[in-house]
Amino acid sequence: MQKSLLRQTVAGLALGAALAAQAAVPVQGYVVRQTYPHDAQAFTQGLFFMDGFLYESTGQYGQSSVRKVELKTGKVVQKRDMPEQIFGEGIAPVGGNIVTLTWMNQGGFILDAATFQPKATWEYKGEGWGLTSDGERVYMSDGSPTIRVLNPATLQETRRIHVTADGLPLSRINELEWVDGLIYANIWQTDRIARIDPMSGRVIGWIDLSGLSAAAGVASDVDNVLNGIAYDAKSKRLFVTGKRWPKLFEIELKPAKKN
Repeated sequence: MQKSLLRQTVAGLALGAALAAQAAVPVQGYVVRQTYPHDAQAFTQGLFFMDGFLYESTGQYGQSSVRKVELKTGKVVQKRDMPEQIFGEGIAPVGGNIVTLTWMNQGGFILDAATFQPKATWEYKGEGWGLTSDGERVYMSDGSPTIRVLNPATLQETRRIHVTADGLPLSRINELEWVDGLIYANIWQTDRIARIDPMSGRVIGWIDLSGLSAAAGVASDVDNVLNGIAYDAKSKRLFVTGKRWPKLFEIELKPAKKN
């Protein structure tokens, strides 16, 4: 009886270990392909690539802005400062506009993408962290394991994506980018980007960017963390940077390995 029970226990443990191994999320490393200058004072909150330029939002009270930036030089060619009481967060292109988030003001701005002139404001409940669009829907993070899906015409919430990694809720989801059918998300204060299936909410892969902050020459600081993902869909180029990083990197992902 005891031997039979022991065998069953061992078999159960082996099965559990096998299932856990299968469920482990694959991890990809990276190779730096190009390095570009980046404003070391920019507290990067949102980033996207459009028509040959980077568009970037910065945070901090009294320092928040939306910028159009030359990729090769890092030169800011267009800028709109936010009001002093605003702590800027993510941005995304939606139609001919740029939609912005604020951290604690429970609302954001809609700017003309060409002129950066404000066209309207919009409201939401809770905090704003990251924003991206797939051209048909807008996706918003708020630091929780939930990504809100918004109607691009009204910016009203239509559903929520509950994000999990290995079956557990994934919190601190920050800056977002739409990349070939997946949501890429910075996880705040980590060196990892989650690759999220927008239908199931499952993290299907991790991108481990360990060592990139050292390559950027960033001083050790709790705020100077990885944040900012932009994708050039036409040329399949992936760009990443961080808050107050003096460099922006074009990276190529290595083949995935089991975690």
